[in-house]
Amino acid sequence: MVTKDQRRRQLAREKFERQQQRRVDARRKARVRNSAIGAVVAVVALSLLGAWGAGAFDSSGKKTDAAKASTSPSASAATTPAKGPDPCAQPAAGKPGTQQWKKEPAQTIDKSAHYTFTLQTTCGAIPIALEAAKAPETVNSFDFLAGKGFFDHTKCHRLTTTGIYVLQCGDPTGSGSGGPGYTIGDENLDAFGKAGASGSVTYKAGTVAMANTGQKHTGGSQFFLVYKDSPLPPSYTPFGTISSDGMTVLNKIAKAGESTGQGDGAPNATVVINKATVTKS
Repeated sequence: MVTKDQRRRQLAREKFERQQQRRVDARRKARVRNSAIGAVVAVVALSLLGAWGAGAFDSSGKKTDAAKASTSPSASAATTPAKGPDPCAQPAAGKPGTQQWKKEPAQTIDKSAHYTFTLQTTCGAIPIALEAAKAPETVNSFDFLAGKGFFDHTKCHRLTTTGIYVLQCGDPTGSGSGGPGYTIGDENLDAFGKAGASGSVTYKAGTVAMANTGQKHTGGSQFFLVYKDSPLPPSYTPFGTISSDGMTVLNKIAKAGESTGQGDGAPNATVVINKATVTKS
């Protein structure tokens, strides 16, 4: 027969065992929860690093899509911040062209001459002094494309405002994957010296450089305008320098921010190249 003391001790033991089991269950749930959180953080971190490492200003569809995916808000993220007033005018009537070429144009520019690439945008004119002597293949291609109206009515589709500071243009499709149908070689990659331990050099504010796919000699028509000193691998052909008036326009575009609120997205400003020309002097 079980005595009162034995029954009391039995109940106390069962209560203790239930408490211990609850603690074990709580610790297990915490471990599962923390593991899930850690996995999500790791995936996000790797995604971000992968996008930057793949090339900040890639012009291929795959690279650009990866960069966009890494900065797109999740379903639980905050909504896109409201846009401020658009600092730019409405685009001129017209649509981007669709013409493509199987090979790059024959070399026709004078390497000793001065050329100016002028973007007449909805936000103002951006004159760019081209470096024909240091990047003749690139300048020759832009002279050819501008003469064909390739850049007319095209959007500048990407603004980066965190870590690196550029406006990317030159894609008639506006998707980040368009080009002229041919590619050109890399040039002038030593313009800012050799890369340090970080693997980067400083692309100075006012620089205009080629986008690419992250591989050598894959430039097309996409280019980026640097509005603030930016650390980048020396893999993007620098081929021009923006005038002071052009920098005023570029900074106005940058000040308006980008659409995601996360540092990399479409410009809030309506940046359309109404007309692009290359002139020789």
